[in-house]
Amino acid sequence: MKEENSVFPENDEQVRIVQETVAGKEITLAHIIGGPLPIVYQKLGLNPDVDYSSSAIGIMNMTPPESAVIASDIAVKSGNIYLGFADRFSGTLIITGELSEVNAAITEIVDYFHNALGYVVCPITKR
Repeated sequence: MKEENSVFPENDEQVRIVQETVAGKEITLAHIIGGPLPIVYQKLGLNPDVDYSSSAIGIMNMTPPESAVIASDIAVKSGNIYLGFADRFSGTLIITGELSEVNAAITEIVDYFHNALGYVVCPITKR
């Protein structure tokens, strides 16, 4: 007796899987990396002209993805922040700067999105 796998057809047909995200208003990641090694900056294509001993990288992800535009604006207006990456299609934001500046920017973004825009926000994590 031959077992049949109902998930994958026996012939060479392709299976199409559609993944969809529902655009909720939320920040799903808000993390601060304190004192990252230079290799992290290099691999991410970030500004290599920093004082690594007092630097930090902040990374966030949010939905809807266009929220990254608002978060970018808040970040650069909050202090001396370098905007490393902002993607309005994936909702990813990466900022760099002094640890205190990155911390202040991430905190300001999370607070604004929660209090003014009514987003569900995750806690800010640090390492």
